[in-house]
Amino acid sequence: IKITRIEFMKFFIIPDKNNVTESLNLADEYAAGFEYNDFYMPYTLDDTETVNKIASMYLNEELPSICTMHGAFLDVTVFSDDRRIREIADLRIIQSLDIAQRMGATAVIFHTNYISNFMLDSYRKSWVDRNAAYWTEKLSQYENITIYIENMFDSDPDLLAKLGERMKSNDRFGVCFDYAHAMLFGNNIDDWVKKLAPYVKHIHINDNDLISDQHKPLGEGSIDWHNFVAYYNEYFSGVSVLIEVNGAEGQRKSLEYL
Repeated sequence: IKITRIEFMKFFIIPDKNNVTESLNLADEYAAGFEYNDFYMPYTLDDTETVNKIASMYLNEELPSICTMHGAFLDVTVFSDDRRIREIADLRIIQSLDIAQRMGATAVIFHTNYISNFMLDSYRKSWVDRNAAYWTEKLSQYENITIYIENMFDSDPDLLAKLGERMKSNDRFGVCFDYAHAMLFGNNIDDWVKKLAPYVKHIHINDNDLISDQHKPLGEGSIDWHNFVAYYNEYFSGVSVLIEVNGAEGQRKSLEYL
């Protein structure tokens, strides 16, 4: 039964803009969607010509029916006390959402980006309050986009779970659970799974040595993937999964490993 359910995961892969045909063939073979990773760097977002070139290159192809996109995340802190930093964060998010609309992406992934070991209660409460207000506004402005917030350096799932609970009435908001990040920066993976499960709508997976964020193909690191499959079947059945590995070879290895 578990094998059958694993086979019905909805997979996504990261397309390689330098070898789109190979990415398209792999996506077709596994009925996978694309999750674009080409538009989140600041120097790309500041270069309209490059954005147009990459977007046009993809849009000239017969793309998978469902695609998502990773949004800007470097230094993007919509909850900052500094108004000017919030303005830049807002600019990067608007750029990401506009590109996603152009690409026909159904969802965009952003990061939590808070200081995980800053345990001041007012800081943590403000993060939840300001994120809830900000993403509610953005969802009202972009009515065809779903927004997922992904754990990054978070040492526990508590703030993301609180945001998920606050936003649960909006079906276009959800948690992107990065399992590899939780294995690296978190403590009790069972706690992560159980607290985030009600809000998770998308999952990122890749392998690592449990020391650094290596994005290896599955089975080439130290993560226990039998354990992940057990969690998936019990808590996340039907949730889409990105093989967050670059290159068709590593993506195929990961898919075959699963």
